[in-house]
Amino acid sequence: MAGDAPAERKVLAMRSLETKLVMHWMRGDWALMVERWAQAVGPHSGENQYLLHLDRSAAQTDRDFLGLIVHSMPVFKAAQNVNVIGKPDFAYQKGSSPLSSVLHGASILLRVDPNWDWFINLSAADYPLVSQDDLIHILYVHRSRKLKPIIVDPGLYLKEKNAMFYATQKRELPDAFQLFMGTPSALLSRKVLEFSIVGTENLPRTLLMYLANTPSSASVYFPTLLCNSHEFNKRIINHGLRYASFDEKKEPRHLKSEDFDILIGSGAAFGSPFLPDDPVLDRIDQEILSRSSGKPVPGGWCLGELNNTCDVWGDANVLRPGLGARRLENFFVELLSNGTFRSHQCIVE
Repeated sequence: MAGDAPAERKVLAMRSLETKLVMHWMRGDWALMVERWAQAVGPHSGENQYLLHLDRSAAQTDRDFLGLIVHSMPVFKAAQNVNVIGKPDFAYQKGSSPLSSVLHGASILLRVDPNWDWFINLSAADYPLVSQDDLIHILYVHRSRKLKPIIVDPGLYLKEKNAMFYATQKRELPDAFQLFMGTPSALLSRKVLEFSIVGTENLPRTLLMYLANTPSSASVYFPTLLCNSHEFNKRIINHGLRYASFDEKKEPRHLKSEDFDILIGSGAAFGSPFLPDDPVLDRIDQEILSRSSGKPVPGGWCLGELNNTCDVWGDANVLRPGLGARRLENFFVELLSNGTFRSHQCIVE
């Protein structure tokens, strides 16, 4: 999380449906997950912008189908603020193409809407643990060695997906700037993305060229960019606002029902990764987001009767934060009051 955003109640979310999930989901499951997400974010979408990305290995018919799903949902149809990337990118998890995809999406959204404040990059395996009212309320109140190998990420060059491979050569680490590492899915302010994409300084472009053939560049680019910038290096919270659990191989494992109490107790805004049909998602909907099956998450915009509160829409700017806002507030307080907070702002690669 980095950069100061203006005091406007707007959050921008970019959702990226990763290749491996698109390839392995049946169409019905995929459609169900998209619908679940739409209902989870609720009609605060009128204040947000959403960009959906199916990577290039997905068939064009799937991309068209995604557009039809979005268009059929009253929430997004009324708001007219959901776009599907028509010319998609490949995304190799450990290559540099995910970074290219994020910057591509950010540049689109900078053109689409001039008023958003925060950029959130999510994968298909992420799911919210707080309502949009809770998240917007809190954001409104609160303002090496791995890099020496050279890789060739075919996602940047080829029209078909092929295996990523390593070159035999090594290269020296840069001396014009220091390399730092952090989460590849950070919450970024609009100022940060404008600095990266449309800024006049050379560092963003120089760094992007250096990382084009570097492993795991998505976890290095923004931390290095921000930590080498006098404008941003004191405003960094080095945390992705996500809860994840790792196995013995230090790989993220799928979250299940037995993780529910720890998941919610973490205070994080999102959890990841989830399987699209896992019962824990239904429990999160019912107990945390107060969402009934087939209905959106209720918020301050809901003006209907008791059993159908969201059938009548009100002002999307009206917030009704709940317990999720308190959990997220405590999460930030603990994070910022930690005695090691400053020393973890910029972690040397």
